[in-house]
Amino acid sequence: MKSNIQIGTSGYQYKHWKGDFYPKDLAVKDRFEFYARHFDTVEINNTFYKMADASTFDEWKNSAPKDFCYAIKYSRFGTHRKKLKDPEGHVNYFLDRATHLETLLGPVLVQLPPNWKKNIERLKEFLQVTPKSIRWAIEIRDPDWLSEELYELLREHNAALVLHDMIPDHPRVITADWTYMRFHGKNYSGNYSKKHLNEIADEVRGYVDDGLDVFVYFNNDLEGHAVRNALSLKENLGV
Repeated sequence: MKSNIQIGTSGYQYKHWKGDFYPKDLAVKDRFEFYARHFDTVEINNTFYKMADASTFDEWKNSAPKDFCYAIKYSRFGTHRKKLKDPEGHVNYFLDRATHLETLLGPVLVQLPPNWKKNIERLKEFLQVTPKSIRWAIEIRDPDWLSEELYELLREHNAALVLHDMIPDHPRVITADWTYMRFHGKNYSGNYSKKHLNEIADEVRGYVDDGLDVFVYFNNDLEGHAVRNALSLKENLGV
């Protein structure tokens, strides 16, 4: 497979993974090192709730292998409070910190609010100020957005429509030369069956055959299902 496939979990610092994924005697400070032995990417979610200081991004960069990839979730200040209004200020604030990751900075995940109806003009203004040197992934939570108008805008900016399972029968529309997949489970729990994981693997192979880079993150962290599902998918795809 010539394209890049990166598979990981949404977050890694979960207490309930102790004794499951993480050895019981493993210190909290050593969890990332252990995680990075098994995965080459992670989706950082806590930046959504509170933006980390630049020094924290420096620590993340220095603690990771040189080929590691951090997918960073965009601040909810920009998405949920501002609803993408006045984007230059919160985009610059976010990137002033996130770019401390340098080559380890992967996609930026922009999760739009649930129950926010389609506002293409607002998203357009946001994407116009985002640097094209960074990959931007847009996760839609209100089905009203899912339209050709949205897809055309994302294609103009090579931004990926996040393919996820919180919206039933979410369209599998590719809008960039890469794609971003999230698996939330049911209320962030539940184990994906072997059959379902095989179907996901086939979908990923199809994107790879089309020359796309593929980023996959499991968010069903309860009971450690995310780790096991991600490891199973890695094994299936041989990555």
